[in-house]
Amino acid sequence: MPLESSFTNRPTIGLLETPSLGLHDPTGRNWTALLKRNPILSKQVLLTHLQAGGFDAQLIHLRDGEYEEEFGQVAWKGMTLKKVYSGKKIWDVDPQAYDAWGVTANFMQEREIVCMAIEHLSKGGKPIVIGGSDAIATPEPYFQAGATVIVVDKSGAANLSIFDHVLGQTPREPLNGVIFPDGTSYPKKNPAMSPQDWILPSVEIARQCLGTEYSGGRFIEDLLPLGSVFSDIGCDRTCDFCQTPTYGTGYRRMTPERTLEWLALQKEAGAKSTIMIADQFLGRILFPGGREEILEITRGAREMGMPLLWPNGLELRKATLGRGRNFEDSDLTPDEELVEALWGWDGKVGGFLAYVPAERPVVGKQPYAKILPWQQHCNMLRSIVRAGLPILVYGVIVGLAQDSHEELLYLEESILELRQDLMSINPDLEFQVASFSISPFPGTPQWDYLTKADLLRIEDPAVVGEFWTASCDTHHMSYQEVSDWQLRLAEIGKYDSKPKLLNYHGKLTVVPTGDR
Repeated sequence: MPLESSFTNRPTIGLLETPSLGLHDPTGRNWTALLKRNPILSKQVLLTHLQAGGFDAQLIHLRDGEYEEEFGQVAWKGMTLKKVYSGKKIWDVDPQAYDAWGVTANFMQEREIVCMAIEHLSKGGKPIVIGGSDAIATPEPYFQAGATVIVVDKSGAANLSIFDHVLGQTPREPLNGVIFPDGTSYPKKNPAMSPQDWILPSVEIARQCLGTEYSGGRFIEDLLPLGSVFSDIGCDRTCDFCQTPTYGTGYRRMTPERTLEWLALQKEAGAKSTIMIADQFLGRILFPGGREEILEITRGAREMGMPLLWPNGLELRKATLGRGRNFEDSDLTPDEELVEALWGWDGKVGGFLAYVPAERPVVGKQPYAKILPWQQHCNMLRSIVRAGLPILVYGVIVGLAQDSHEELLYLEESILELRQDLMSINPDLEFQVASFSISPFPGTPQWDYLTKADLLRIEDPAVVGEFWTASCDTHHMSYQEVSDWQLRLAEIGKYDSKPKLLNYHGKLTVVPTGDR
């Protein structure tokens, strides 16, 4: 996309990072992670792109603050939860401070907060451009709140032209990847923009987007602040819960050289470690030379002294000798060199933290094609722990349509046995269970099935979108029972006597944090 702008003066754009959601029960406990000072992931890309395109774009960070305001209530699990936004006061933002506004709406649970911000900004009469996963899936609430346009292209290809348009200039390229309140829409560019073509941010922008905490909770001080790099977009899988396949970007990635440039910039900005955010980082292994790319990136990060965190989940099947292919004869033996490159830790550099998307690895037909069979799954985790990974966050989804008490009891026993096995390899391993309830996203097959089967019991977006407040029954259990199991699984390991490096659950207070 051409960056040249026809503006004689640089129009101003305010990019709003809206406050975080809290859900407080009558005892004062909070049922959300309340993420406030994590790295600001996509704004690093967007700020840079808009500034390079001739706009004076600035970040307004409303998460980073201690102000709280109640904005509603919702009945859940026999009690009333207060909806609270936390950060900085929305009403203190001057709606006329910028020529245009950009607001991201990625998460259903924050929909009402974003809409409050849009309603407030609309009082200034300036155009408001909305992007993000929830706005793409459910645009109506955002238009009702006063949005001018919603960007449905997740690659960045639509950004410059739509801001040209809303600011009264002839777009430098034809409009693409946007929808308007009257239903007028413009198709996304094909092919989508690649992360390889994203402009490297300035040190100042990278520094603005650093995180001073991880997952809202405590973290080892030597690895703060945290940088972030979006090295890939898209995915080769079509898991039924995920919105990524609906974006139409295809799988696109940075080269190793470009990825290392981004990592070096994070270090120059002051990052002591970097979160690697990608829809499917190991997707590159499906391409010729892809394995070597992974080794080059991880080796380069070690050489520059930059520890890496993998919070989005690396697909374990793609770290096998079978490279993630779902053939009957695929070799599911761990690729030990790849395991060492991704999860190896020498005390200073390598992979420090990994979220393992175990989902439901135990029983019957796997809900997601990417999941390894149980024995191979355990073998892979043994290899990962032998490589020295200090923190393993074990992600389990609770509340699948066929879940029963018996199945979850079996799951619990299997996790306890696996954990004991892994701790025998490395007694210092920090093994935390992240037990998430089904949080169906509109537009996905999972949403369609759960709504048609009449299993969605709570429709309030603050509850449905929040992974810690179960909203769906199963065919054998109520959502209340799903929630009870979720809390029970999260307690695995909490009685360890040694201090923890990380509180993965952030400011969630329904799970004890003192000795997790």
